[in-house]
Amino acid sequence: MIKIILATSNPHKLDEINAINTNPDIVFDVVNGDFAPIENGKNFIENATIKAKEAAKIMKTYCLADDSGLCVDALEGRPGIHSARYAETQKEKIEKLLAEMKDVPYDWRAAHFVCSMVLVDKDGNVIHSETGKVHGYIDDSPKGTNGFGYDPIFFIPSKNKTMAELPEEVKNDISHRANALKPMLKWIEANLVLHE
Repeated sequence: MIKIILATSNPHKLDEINAINTNPDIVFDVVNGDFAPIENGKNFIENATIKAKEAAKIMKTYCLADDSGLCVDALEGRPGIHSARYAETQKEKIEKLLAEMKDVPYDWRAAHFVCSMVLVDKDGNVIHSETGKVHGYIDDSPKGTNGFGYDPIFFIPSKNKTMAELPEEVKNDISHRANALKPMLKWIEANLVLHE
């Protein structure tokens, strides 16, 4: 069995990752202590690396960090790495994005969620990384109550629903975090669990 620390103090993220992880030999927990990394990277991988290294300094063990965000084609990729800091509250973030997109026709509303994950060893050396995406469109109004962040306005054509309208188990199967975590878990299983 191997224990990996998630470089987050967000219990929701731990719940989501535990829901996707089906391997009982890989156990996740969150950082204990003063965890306040300065996310000043230029992209998702750099920010995830900053968080993972900071967690390893505190916990002295394997640490996994992710950085994710929403990239909207019509806004030249914004809010991107600034998704969490785009506005004060989740409601304000959605309102701001919809205001920026109000005159954009549906065919031009393509967007994708990105999640980059970085795994470091106890000394903070990067040992593996993965990036997952999910593609969709920005809807014209929020729909659904599941999920968080921009999920209520992120419409997935193949499901004919927004991310926030999907049941948790469906979201955990197709989300950007799932698309990064699944190959990451396979790598951990092959390279760490089997060698412990």
